Amino acid sequence: MKLHVIVDELETARIAIEGGATVVQWRLKDVPRVDVVERGRATRSLCARYGVPFVVNDDVDAALMLGADGVHLGRDDEGAEKAKEHGLMLGLSASTPAEAQAAGGRADYVGAGPVSATPSKPDADPPIGLAGLREICAASAAPVVAVGGIDPSNAADCIRAGAAGVAVIRAARHARALLHAIDEAL
Repeated sequence: MKLHVIVDELETARIAIEGGATVVQWRLKDVPRVDVVERGRATRSLCARYGVPFVVNDDVDAALMLGADGVHLGRDDEGAEKAKEHGLMLGLSASTPAEAQAAGGRADYVGAGPVSATPSKPDADPPIGLAGLREICAASAAPVVAVGGIDPSNAADCIRAGAAGVAVIRAARHARALLHAIDEAL
């Protein structure tokens, strides 16, 4: 969970894995499931080849079709029970300590955020900041992965606030610099 990269194409996944990403999350928004699966096969194979866990965003059925290691579900997504029944690693989103507490009993990890404003998710909740991240980390029984507006300049702050790792979209191609920042904070 140290460095969770969220990608929508193979080349970014390859660069991130070669830079040390520890989890790859496949995220294609607003496309049919068949496209998520078809386009995700090469990235799934890449992750398997490198031994990096492969997680699918929002869709348990697509995760199962791809033979994924896990699925990450937002607060409004269904399928947590199905994911657990099939042995998938389960990540759940939280933006408040209460949501983290509720998710922590069922999730293998909690994605907390957005920590900062992010153009990658225009419909995101208002930023929780490092203080909000600290509160979520204290409330969660599961490891917390900070997400939202994270890059090499602030990744260490998230770890110092109690997160087990960080998740990035725009900074995925900077995995080596992110890992360096995270390792210095540990």
